[in-house]
Amino acid sequence: MADTLDRSALRGFLLGLAQGMNASAESVDRIRDTMTEVAAAYGGDDTDFVVLPTIILVETGESDQARVAISSATNASFRFDQIAALYELIAEARRGAVPPLDGIHRLNEIGAMRPRLGWATRTLGHAVLTVGLALLLAPTWQGAIVAFVLGAGIGLLKLVRSPTLQLVLPIAAAFVCATAVFLLAEVIEIGDPLRLLIAPLVTFLPGGVLTTATVELAAGQMISGASRLVYGLVQLSLLAFGILAAGTVIGVESRSYEPLAAASALPWWVALIGILVFALGNYLHFSAPVSTFGWVLLALVVAYTGQWAGTVLLGATVGGFVGAVAMTVVVFWIASLRHGTPVQITFLPAFWLLVPGAAGLVGLTEAVATDSGLADFMAALVSIMSIALGVMIGTALYRVVHHGAEEIVQFAVAVPTVVADAGRPAFWSRLLPWRHGR
Repeated sequence: MADTLDRSALRGFLLGLAQGMNASAESVDRIRDTMTEVAAAYGGDDTDFVVLPTIILVETGESDQARVAISSATNASFRFDQIAALYELIAEARRGAVPPLDGIHRLNEIGAMRPRLGWATRTLGHAVLTVGLALLLAPTWQGAIVAFVLGAGIGLLKLVRSPTLQLVLPIAAAFVCATAVFLLAEVIEIGDPLRLLIAPLVTFLPGGVLTTATVELAAGQMISGASRLVYGLVQLSLLAFGILAAGTVIGVESRSYEPLAAASALPWWVALIGILVFALGNYLHFSAPVSTFGWVLLALVVAYTGQWAGTVLLGATVGGFVGAVAMTVVVFWIASLRHGTPVQITFLPAFWLLVPGAAGLVGLTEAVATDSGLADFMAALVSIMSIALGVMIGTALYRVVHHGAEEIVQFAVAVPTVVADAGRPAFWSRLLPWRHGR
């Protein structure tokens, strides 16, 4: 009976961990790998998993004694403080250091965690991150001011916990923001209206979903990858519909949807301020732990620098690839440190900075409203693929370097022992048996 209770608790614990990682926007292949490690730490070598974005199954036991726990995953998403607490628990679970029942209680506490920062601070954070991205995408001071106001309004709307509102909020937000931007573009210099629109809508953009979908497809997770890809494209379509609806109401001509160059570009160092402001906004809006701010800023700087260098040297399409490779290696390195930060906390802001979803939204809007936009949309999809490929290669590079470093350390530790043993006859009798008539 005790064994049955233990296995039941273990199934519930594993199920909760998988749900939490789903809410942290983790890919299903990494969830499965993590669950396998945790199960092995608790002696559950006979445990099997089925992990999809909307359903999770955990089976323990063999043949007729097998038991299955199932959960329908929801669209819940964790804040950065919840992600940090979850991955701290996962680190303990990988060592088998927390009893499954205690782990279930801690998972419930993580799910019920109240934001570390108040609603006013989180709303301000959304406005601040909007300004930071606006300085990178549509660099004019007027555009930054408009982005701040729109970002604050969207931040307030996101505080409302209504399932009905959450369904229509992306379309409504796109419509309201597009209406305001199109009207203001007639009277003040705000740069490219479409790119300015990306800033207040950034937290609705499925850039991370599309990139994760591509990574899962490449990893052979066809069901999960295909479903995420369709979901991400539908989200882009809804946002584009809101923008086009606003343009129809205002009477925007089709050529107004084509990319524009800002009339007054700001100095190059404004981009650095934009990165800093964007990092600060993410920290405030998602109630991130204090210790994560510096690591998020480092990941953003690496992603932006890699993308800029790749664009200058190899072109815009390859720029996202270079930025993704550099960023991925750095975020995994940060996560491996003793006082580092979970991968998801540094990945998500960097995804938005690389802006695969923004490029897709601009391209889709142009594709519907203009004759030449389809080529831009296809270029955006290629950019998404290049970023996903960069994430995969960056992950592989980190694993090669990380495991190689571990082997070097093990070799360095073993060398003194080998040298000491070399002076003993028994060592040579084992190494060269033919010298002793064997």
